[in-house]
Amino acid sequence: MILSADEWTRTTKGFIPQASEACASTISPHLHYLRIIPNLTHLFLYVILIIPMQSGFVAEENTFSFWKNVFLMVVFFTITPITLGISMFSIFSFQNSHEVEIAKPSTNGVRVYASLPSEFPTVDGIATASDARPQIIRNYLERYSSPLLGHENYLVSRSDDMGIDFRLITAIAQQESNLCKIIPAKTYNCWGWGIHSKGTLGFKSYNDAIDAVTVGLKENYIDRGLTTPDTIWPKYTPSSPDGAWAKGVNQFMAEME
Repeated sequence: MILSADEWTRTTKGFIPQASEACASTISPHLHYLRIIPNLTHLFLYVILIIPMQSGFVAEENTFSFWKNVFLMVVFFTITPITLGISMFSIFSFQNSHEVEIAKPSTNGVRVYASLPSEFPTVDGIATASDARPQIIRNYLERYSSPLLGHENYLVSRSDDMGIDFRLITAIAQQESNLCKIIPAKTYNCWGWGIHSKGTLGFKSYNDAIDAVTVGLKENYIDRGLTTPDTIWPKYTPSSPDGAWAKGVNQFMAEME
């Protein structure tokens, strides 16, 4: 609520019973300038004018103190808006200069889902591995400097045709002839195949010998359930003491794993 000049005069008189009528009449003419100032002005005037007057510090003739208080009031209401304006300007300027830019997600080669997609990408095709078996046989023949080196693919191929372990033919050649290094001349017979008291069976080439041995093992051993060195040796070389032949073949096959 804002008081009129007359109401302020009456209020002032009520608060200063010890001041003279002249003091109230001295203050009242100046109060019409305050009609447009909010209640904060009245509070300020009460602090700087009324309270000192109640305490007996303002006398009728002490107009200097009044104008001093008026000057302080003017300074207060001049400096305060300027200070508030500068403060608000600084705050808004700081906020505008520190705006945070939200980075956009990169989509280069990447699909980002907010939830799981209904369909997942798949990779079509069948993984295949290169047949390492010929290389295993080659490494073994090369290790022992065998004349069979270069026939590793044929050894594996013919073993597959007859359903024989791809290592068996090479292991038997190691047991019988030290991989074709100890055989009758020009027989190409590295497996002791057909050797008996009347003579030795010979072949035109290593490939012919491989054909004959794989077919013979298939028909005379594998098809009759003799599929391992331990079951083959009694018929293949019955004179072997205590199955030494089978032990040697098993060892050589293990070296090719």
